[in-house]
Amino acid sequence: MAERRRATPRSAAAISLLALLAGVAACGDAPVAPLPVQPPAPSTATPGGSATVTAPTPPSPAPPTAATTTATTRRPPASGAPIRTPRRSTPPPSPTTLPDACLGAVRYDLVLAETELALVRSLCFATGGVLRIRGIGPGEVTVDREDLVSRSYEAGVVDIRFVRVGTVVVTIPQNGTAYPITVVVV
Repeated sequence: MAERRRATPRSAAAISLLALLAGVAACGDAPVAPLPVQPPAPSTATPGGSATVTAPTPPSPAPPTAATTTATTRRPPASGAPIRTPRRSTPPPSPTTLPDACLGAVRYDLVLAETELALVRSLCFATGGVLRIRGIGPGEVTVDREDLVSRSYEAGVVDIRFVRVGTVVVTIPQNGTAYPITVVVV
C-alpha cells in the first residue's frame, strides 16, 4: 500500500508562494514606467537643534513643442496679397467659467422671516441652481419666464430650479409689497 504523506506547514507555504507568483506572472511582461517623484525637501539644522524644511521648487515647464504651439502663419494666396490674421490681446473667457458674482449650480436659501427683500435685487446662478424661498404660501411667488424654471411647493417652501440659460424675474410678496428679484442664469 502506498503511504500518504501529510502536508507540512513548510510545503503549504511553498505551494501558496507558487500560486502567488503564478498570478503575478500572468499579469504580463509589459514594462511599467515609475511614477514621477519629487526629491525630498532639503532641511537645514539650526544651532538650537531644530530643523527647518524648505519647500521644494516646482518643476520647470517643458519647452514648447510643435504639438503644443499653434501656428499663426499661412501661405499667401497665388495673387501675392498678404494675409492678415487678427490677433487678440487676451484670450476669450472659457465657456465653463462663471462670472465672479455668480453662485454656481447651488441652492440659495432665502428665509423670508430673516431677510429684507428690498435689499435683494439680483442673483446669478449657473444652470441647475435652486432658489429656495422659506416661509411663504402656495401660489404667491411668480416668475416671468416659466420656460426657464421648474417650480415646486411643499410645507411653506418654494423651490425654483433654473433649468435654462436666461434672465428670470422672481416676484415675492411680503407685507403687501411685491419685491422683484432679477435672476441671471448662465
